[in-house]
Amino acid sequence: MTEKIRKSLRESPKARWAALILASLSIFGAYYFNYALSSIKPMLESVLGWNSEDFGTYTSAYAWFNVFLFMLIFSGFILDKLGIRKTGLGATIVMFAGTALNYWAVSHQFPEGSVVHIPLLGDMKTQVLLSSLGFAIFGVGTEATGITISKAVVRWFKGKELALAMGMQMSIARLGTALALAISIPLAKEFTVTAPILFALIVMLIGVLSFISFSVMDIRLDKSEGVKKQQVTTEDEFKITDIKYIVSNLGFWYIAILCVLFYSAVFPFLFYANDLMINKYNVNPSLAGTITMLLPFGTILLTPVFGGIYDKFGKGATIMIIGSMILILVHGVLAIPSLNFWWIATAMVIILGVGFSLVPSAMWPSVPKIIPEKQLGTAYAVIFWIQNIGLWAVPLLLGFVLNSTNPDVAPNKLSIKNAIETAFNEKLDDNSFTKKEIFKAVEKASSSAVDSIVQYTQYVPLSVEEVDTKKVENEIYSGIVEKLNNVDLSGEKKEVLKRIIKVGKDSAYVTIEKERLNIRYDYVYDMLIFLGLSISSLLFAFLLKVEDKRKGYGLELPNIEK
Repeated sequence: MTEKIRKSLRESPKARWAALILASLSIFGAYYFNYALSSIKPMLESVLGWNSEDFGTYTSAYAWFNVFLFMLIFSGFILDKLGIRKTGLGATIVMFAGTALNYWAVSHQFPEGSVVHIPLLGDMKTQVLLSSLGFAIFGVGTEATGITISKAVVRWFKGKELALAMGMQMSIARLGTALALAISIPLAKEFTVTAPILFALIVMLIGVLSFISFSVMDIRLDKSEGVKKQQVTTEDEFKITDIKYIVSNLGFWYIAILCVLFYSAVFPFLFYANDLMINKYNVNPSLAGTITMLLPFGTILLTPVFGGIYDKFGKGATIMIIGSMILILVHGVLAIPSLNFWWIATAMVIILGVGFSLVPSAMWPSVPKIIPEKQLGTAYAVIFWIQNIGLWAVPLLLGFVLNSTNPDVAPNKLSIKNAIETAFNEKLDDNSFTKKEIFKAVEKASSSAVDSIVQYTQYVPLSVEEVDTKKVENEIYSGIVEKLNNVDLSGEKKEVLKRIIKVGKDSAYVTIEKERLNIRYDYVYDMLIFLGLSISSLLFAFLLKVEDKRKGYGLELPNIEK
C-alpha cells in the first residue's frame, strides 16, 4: 500500500499531460503578444507615424535586458536555485507588467515631435521608446518563463515521451503566434490600433492563473515522490562553477549557435511576414495574416509528430540538418524579386512550417543529452541568451536595411495621414465629434487608403527626389475638404463617420495614384539576410552531427528508455 502511495505522479499519463497543458498555457499569451504588433506594422506607420527603423528598434527591444543586463543568465541561476514554481510565477507576472506598459505607451497620445535624447544613440520618439521598454520587460518575463517550462517538461517527462512533450508544449504556445497573425489586423481595424495589445493583457492574466494551477500539481508531484521542502543533496545542488562545464562543451556551443541562426531566420521573418505579403504579393491586409498563420499552425500539428519520431527512432541531428535545408529553400525562393504570386508565398510559408517543426522538435530534447539535469536551467538560459542576441541584432538590422533601401515609404505614409487628419479636424471639430472619434476616423481612412493602393495598383512609383511631398499633402487635404462640403453630416453618428472615412480614403487614393507616391516596401535585401542565416544554420547542424559522433551524446538515438 505504501509503495502505491509513493508512486510518482509522473507515472500517470493523465497527470503529466495535464501538467504540460497548464505549463504551456502560461506562455501561450507571450507567443500571442510577441507578434501582435508585428502583424499591424502598416498601421503603426500610417496611424502612429512609425517607420521601419522604429519598428526594428521595437522588435529588437525584446532582447535588450536579456542580452545587455544578462537577465536571461540570471534567470537560469534563479531557476536552478529557487526552482520551477517560484521562478515561473515571478516570470509570468513580469510578462504581464511589460505588456501593460506597452499598452499604455501605444494608447497614449504624445505631443507631435515628442522625442527623448539618449546619449550615444541620439533622439528616439517617446512613444517608440516607452513601447520598446515595455516589450523589453515583457521579453525578460517571457524568456524566464520559457526556460522554466523547458526544465519543467524535462522534470515531468524524462525517460518518457520527452520530445513529444516538448513538441506539444511548443505547439500550444505557437497557437498564440497563429492567433496573433490571424486576428491582430481585424481587431485593429474593427476597434483601434491598441485592441490587439488589450487582448494580450487579458490572455497574459490567464497565463498567470494557469501557472499557479501548474504549481499546485508540481507540489503534488513532490509529495508523491516523498520530496520534502528544501530537500536537495550536496551532489545534486547547482554550483556557479558548473557553468565552466557548460561553456567548455563544444557540442553545447554548436547547438547554441544553430539555435540563434535558425531562430533568427524564422522569428524576425514572422515579425515582417504580414508586411511582406502585403507589399510584395499584393495580398489583402485583412487576409495577409491568414497566410502567415499557416507557418505556426503547421508547427502546431507537425512539431509533436516529429518529436514522437525522435522519441521512438532517434536521428535528432539528421532532423536538424533537414530542417535547415528547408529553410534555405524557402528564403531563397522568397528572395527572388520576379516571383511575386501569392500562391508561391503561401506554398513557401507552408514548407517553412515543416522546417520550423523539424529543428526545434529535435533541438530542445537534445540539450539534456549534452548537459546534466542539475545544470539544465543554466544551460537553457545561456542558449536562450545567445538566441536573444540574434533576436536583438537581426530585427534591428532588418529595420535599418528596410528603411535605408526604402527611404521615402514611411515619410509618404505620414504625409497622407497628416493631410487626412488636418482636413478631418477642420471639418469635424465643430460638429459634435469627439477628439477620439476624429482620431479613429483618421486612423481608418489613412490605413485604408494605403492598403488599397498597395493591393490594387501597379504603377512605377516616383523617386523621393521627383515628388513634392508638400504639394501632394495639400492636394489630398484640398480634395477631402471639397468633398466633405457635399457630405451630409447630420444623422446617426456611426453612419456619418462611415461616410467621412470613405471620403478620406477615396480622396487620398486618387491623389496617391495620380502622383505615383511610393508607399510599397521592397523586401529583397532583407530576404537575402534571411537566406544567409539559413545557410549558416545548415553548417552548424552538420558540425553538431560530427561532434555527436565524436563524443557519443546519443543525438541519433531514441529518447524513450526501454
